[in-house]
Parts: sequence; C-alpha cells; structure tokens
Amino acid sequence: MAKIFVLGEVTSSEVNKATLECCSEAKRAGATEVHAVLFGKGGESAAASAGKAGATQVHYVEEAGYNLAQRAATAASLVEAQKPALVLVPATTHGKELAGTLAARFQSAYASECLEIRLGDDGKPVALRPMYSGKVRARVKLNGDGPAVASLRPNVVAVDADGGDAPVASVALSGEAGTVKLTDSSAKAAASGEVELSEASIVVSGGRGLKDPSNFHLIDELAKALGGAVGASRMVVDAGWKEHRYQVGQTGRVVTPDLYVAVGISGAIQHLVGMQNSGCIVAINNNPEAPIFKVADYGIVDDLFEVVPKLTEKLKA
Repeated sequence: MAKIFVLGEVTSSEVNKATLECCSEAKRAGATEVHAVLFGKGGESAAASAGKAGATQVHYVEEAGYNLAQRAATAASLVEAQKPALVLVPATTHGKELAGTLAARFQSAYASECLEIRLGDDGKPVALRPMYSGKVRARVKLNGDGPAVASLRPNVVAVDADGGDAPVASVALSGEAGTVKLTDSSAKAAASGEVELSEASIVVSGGRGLKDPSNFHLIDELAKALGGAVGASRMVVDAGWKEHRYQVGQTGRVVTPDLYVAVGISGAIQHLVGMQNSGCIVAINNNPEAPIFKVADYGIVDDLFEVVPKLTEKLKA
C-alpha cells in the first residue's frame, strides 16, 4: 500500500491553500492513503477541508507558536511510526524549512519546489521540478530506503473537492521548545489583514522605480484594490523599504499567481526566477528596454506615478 504524508499548516483556523494542494496532489500521485498532519491553531475545526481535498486521515497538532524543533520532532515521530513512501510539504517558508530538516534527519532523497508528484510502478516517488533557474524541467526519481521528502510549489496544481470525511485525531507536540524565537510571517500577515504572498492568486510588486519608500503606498493601494498580495524586488528589500517576507525572487519567495503586476521593476534574472511562471504578467515601467517586458504578457511604458493611481482609481470604481 502506497502512503503519502502531507505536513501542512493552519492559519486563522483554516487550512492554507498550499496544504490543500498537497493533499490533492498526493491523491493524484497514486497514494492509497494520504495522511494530512496540520500544524497551527484551530486544526480540529479546519480538518474537514483536508478530507475534501483528498486526505484519508487527518492529524492536527495545536501549537502556541511556530517552533521548528518541536514541529520536526513531532513530524519525525509520526513518519517513523507510519513509514510513508513520501513526505510532501508545501513550499512555503516554514514548509521548506521543515522539509530540509526532515530530509537531513532521515538522510533521504529530497526534491524541492516540485510542480508534480507521481508514484512509479515500484512505489518510488517521481517528481517534476524546475532546474537552472527555471530554464528546464526535469523528472527526478527519489530513491533510497527511507521516506523521500518533497516540497510542492504553491499555485501550480488544482485543489480537488470530491474527497470524503476523513477520520480526525489529535497529536501532541514532541520535543523541547528550545530558546530560538522565530517570527511567523503567515500569522503576521493574517493578523494585519494582508493576503499571504506565497498563496495569493494576484500579486502586485514594487521596485526601485518607486524612488522612495514613502511611495510604496501606491503598491499597497493597487494590491488592495485587486484583492491581492504585496511583493517587492530584492533592491527594495536590501534598501530596507520592505521586510524580507515581501521579497519575490531567487533569494525570496517564488510565486505563481494568476496575475502578477510588476511596477517599477527592471526585471533582473534574480527577480524573474521568482515570478516568470505566473499566469499573466503585467509590467509598468518607463524604460521600454527593461528586461521585465521580455516575460510580460502586457506592458505599459509610461510613468508609474501617473499610471498606478489612475489604475487604482478605476479598479475601486
């Protein structure tokens, strides 16, 4: 029997979309059992959605706050007891951190940022993942005796809703809390009413073309009018205009929304790697030679200080 574990997250008493995508992909992969392990607050009330997405068993772990050591110890104990063929996590900030920790602990094969997962005829996972900054896609087989580990890129697979009611069980946290304190960016975004960047279907990002951090309100207002998340280029983050959790790019978040709006961003390769697989890309820049236009579906060559306020006004109306 092929079994896949999905290690997911609950934010504001809801299973995040990236976790539900993992549950559906695990079912499509050919697993006969899909165990969803939900970390966060309010997991019990949110568990039903994981069952609808494809989970056959749901375990919820109530957390007072995010702690990698405890989360990894809890996940490891479940994996050791159940011995799944694959441990699948969403490629969110916490998910990627947990996946790497578990792969090192089990000394197992690990594939990151996957676009598709399937189980081969021999029961070994086969992953489709981008390589060389997204220039090629490769199918890789995860060999080895221990449970393989993979992370699935958000917004690249569909969430199914034809699953059933899965049994739900509570699991206690394992391990010591330790002294490391980490900021949970997902919880921070939810508390402020922001749309979580990695799960957003619409992202509006700003770059150094905004000239001054005080002008970033133009991005915030446009994103709000579209019902989307706010992103930023590396130059903006390095300059201290926005926190790192907003950074889109190779050293930040890789996003694949339905709509990506790049405002005042030239389009360096480091940034393109993080957003070039978006469904539709709109670029606003006053330089017609900017590299961002090479990947854009629609381009506006004009002064962003004139275009963005008018666009925001039209959307609000």
